[in-house]
Amino acid sequence: MRTNDVETASTVKSADRTLDLLELLAQWGREMSHVEIAEALGIPKSSLTKLIRNLTDRGYLRFVAETKRYRLGDAILKLAQQSNQVRSLIACAEPVLRDITQQTAESCALNQLKGEQVEVVATVISQQRLQSHMRLGDLAPLYAVSGGKAILAYLPDVMREEYMRAVTFERFTKNTISTKKALLATLEDVRKKGFAHSMEEFTPGIVGVGVPILSASGFPLGSLNLAIPVVRYSKEIGERAVAILTTSAARIQRQYFVE
Repeated sequence: MRTNDVETASTVKSADRTLDLLELLAQWGREMSHVEIAEALGIPKSSLTKLIRNLTDRGYLRFVAETKRYRLGDAILKLAQQSNQVRSLIACAEPVLRDITQQTAESCALNQLKGEQVEVVATVISQQRLQSHMRLGDLAPLYAVSGGKAILAYLPDVMREEYMRAVTFERFTKNTISTKKALLATLEDVRKKGFAHSMEEFTPGIVGVGVPILSASGFPLGSLNLAIPVVRYSKEIGERAVAILTTSAARIQRQYFVE
């Protein structure tokens, strides 16, 4: 077996053991000792010691000194809460998306960060004959679409700088941003104005208008965007789209944080 194969097999085995351990404690419903865990999972005690140390250091396990046993840590609860927050944001956004499409007659979406891309997590499609389809689960590069730029512009500096170091550009149309210098200038403009455009940069014939949905600390929880066929787009339409999206994002923020 080659070195890379050994490393891959080891990594997968370690991941399986981690998940098995977390599932065991969740299903067992009580604290377990090092010996009980090792016997239940068939893991050598030396290997289990390293695994438990890593999970405890990161808060996924907690050692209870009084009983000398382990239970699930607070980090697991935080992950569950974050998952609930995603669903809560979508629940807040869905009626707002319907109102946006009713007001504009155009397709709109709620987007969220997924790695180095932006994902459509809720959408309402225009009923007009000429329309842009934004399907659930659709992914796009942050630099190429309005919803992605709206998120990228408001990421904390360290996250945005990390993205800029790693990004590679793909040209989807002749208008797609293709240099870091151009992207940085665009993001500065987005922060200054509070909204983003994508002028046929990802899909030919489609203009995107996007605004961020920000937390109390200014972190981008997601973004709203409209996809408007270029034949229906004008400066006035664009200004109205920004106004509707900005008001809608504020409405979602109010509802989300009240919950």
